[in-house]
Amino acid sequence: MATSKVTFLIVKPENGAIWDLVRLLIVGDKKCYAKFLECSGVDDYVVEEDDCNGSVGGEVDDLRWVIFVSILVRKILKVFEKPLEWTGYFLEFLLNLFSLNGSFLGLVYNILHGKLVIPQRGTETFISSIGHIDGRINLYKTESLTKEFTQPDFIDKNLQLGMGHRALMDLYMMSSKLAYENENVVKNVVNHHWKMHFVDFYNCWNDYQKESSTQVFILCDKPKDANLILISFRGTEPFDADDWITDFEYSWYEIPNLGKVHMGFLEALGLGNRENVTTFHELFVKNAKSTNSENVDVTIAHPQQQPPERSTAYHTVRRKLKSLLTEHKNARFVITGHSLGGALAILFPTMLVMHEETDVMKRLSGVHTYGQPRIGNRQLGKFMEAHLEHPVPKYFRVVYNNDLVPRLPYDDKTFLYKHFGVCMYYNCLYVEQNVHEEPNRNFFGLRFVLPVYLNAAWEFMRSFTMGYIYGSEYKESWESVLFRLVGLFLPGIAAHSPVNYVNSVRLGRQKSV
Repeated sequence: MATSKVTFLIVKPENGAIWDLVRLLIVGDKKCYAKFLECSGVDDYVVEEDDCNGSVGGEVDDLRWVIFVSILVRKILKVFEKPLEWTGYFLEFLLNLFSLNGSFLGLVYNILHGKLVIPQRGTETFISSIGHIDGRINLYKTESLTKEFTQPDFIDKNLQLGMGHRALMDLYMMSSKLAYENENVVKNVVNHHWKMHFVDFYNCWNDYQKESSTQVFILCDKPKDANLILISFRGTEPFDADDWITDFEYSWYEIPNLGKVHMGFLEALGLGNRENVTTFHELFVKNAKSTNSENVDVTIAHPQQQPPERSTAYHTVRRKLKSLLTEHKNARFVITGHSLGGALAILFPTMLVMHEETDVMKRLSGVHTYGQPRIGNRQLGKFMEAHLEHPVPKYFRVVYNNDLVPRLPYDDKTFLYKHFGVCMYYNCLYVEQNVHEEPNRNFFGLRFVLPVYLNAAWEFMRSFTMGYIYGSEYKESWESVLFRLVGLFLPGIAAHSPVNYVNSVRLGRQKSV
């Protein structure tokens, strides 16, 4: 049954073979579209072939290449899901084995003298691959920032500055990077290196992936009478195929009066499951009826089937945030994240607005994301700009040079994924510029191919001299150099490294007019 209005679109790579994908690309076969695309009208959630052929098929004819690339990448990632996971597991163990024993020679010495240190995953000494690529843990100006936090109006003053306070920008980016670590590492860094107060760390349930794959931690600037509450979502894990599949995802769910929202990010927050699309609708209705209740927690679809330990990110963080705002009467809160974490960081307040959490949103200081993918269409952007732009901008999106992830999902006339908010764009020389949209917004433009690869080669060579040019704290680890070597073949991936974002925040200078 064809309809004029589409409420969801799900791209399903598993429903067709490679031959179907080739036919879709070459001839735009409608039956292939029906295999790979599931969609529905407003009044029902029963999917029929005519729905996809009628209401969506005509639109997507111009985007065969986009759909082809998305499905092909996701199929490849799915094939290599376990090898990627095993590689990451082994590589992290190996990196920690070397670091805990003092490099390769130290490892040999400790083995010969019976002093071998075996890495224990989950301890405060076990560092993620991201932590090895960028080993910096101390803040840009820890002592001065700690003193400034003692000023009662510090947060309000800097709300007017937006991204103008370099030390705060560094705190937000370093928190985004720290979210990749395990709970014990996070707690140790926050309490002992940053001299702040670690609140909690959550491993949250994603019902579509059937695992606790969303991580988030919360800190305050101090245990009592805090001025700042910071929420940091973990980003895309380098060796997690599901995370990369989410970044390359084009599926969306349309929320009435809000817009089209990336389905994978909704699932990561625990707000539905595409295997039963009605869960999105049911959840939003339940939330709308219960937002005035302080202690309500809504599970994904069937609360009686949901074990209590399977908490979802949105409900868990919302409940804790309300508690902290009640406890700390003068506190403002900030949400941050890198990569996938950035998408969740902006989607979280979007859901707060939708659920009419007015009192909570009044105390939002800002949303700061780094290398964040797009989360929805233009309608969604306009909806949120009305809540985040006045009286001053509160949403800042930092993009480094040729980073691929902020150019995903595809921005075009059909899928209509659009960025919004203030874009702080840094080029390869760390020159900062406020732009409406980053250059080469879809990354795959032919005229950008040669410059992108030349720039990747230049950044690889520069990585050997960073410590000499800018000081010892900018000396790149051999892990980071190897990652840039990968960037010679996949330049958009290497540009996504947190190293680039920390450097941009600390070394950035505004473009002279």
